[in-house]
Amino acid sequence: MPLEAQDIPWNERVVSDFRANGGNVTFPPYVGANLLLLTTTGARTGEPHVAPLGFTRDGERYVVVGSNSGRPVNADWVSNVRANRTVTVEVGTETFQGRATVAEGAERERLFAQHVERIPYFGKYEEMAGRQLPVVTIERID
Repeated sequence: MPLEAQDIPWNERVVSDFRANGGNVTFPPYVGANLLLLTTTGARTGEPHVAPLGFTRDGERYVVVGSNSGRPVNADWVSNVRANRTVTVEVGTETFQGRATVAEGAERERLFAQHVERIPYFGKYEEMAGRQLPVVTIERID
């Protein structure tokens, strides 16, 4: 018997749809959104983990925010990036290796404000979480 959409965990559904449609997700709320898939290495397990994330750009860098949808704790991918900065990024139909860096201080503030300006619900996520959300930049490794 085939699985119904509601039977597939949310992130798996987003990842599958993204990959099946050339980097576009075809269901709300992600239709037309700037999404990338970030593959990190598990800090405890050493296993690959894929997270679909909304992104903005800062020059050549990709910027993602560890909102965990407004939960009071960081998403696992943030711990993974802190333990191993080498990541794989899928954006559109392109896949590349990157180096992730958790932004600090004034740079974090600037990047977060820029991110919220372009994707306003991240401001709500920070309020809901009751914590400062980590901002991560990703630079392509040639």
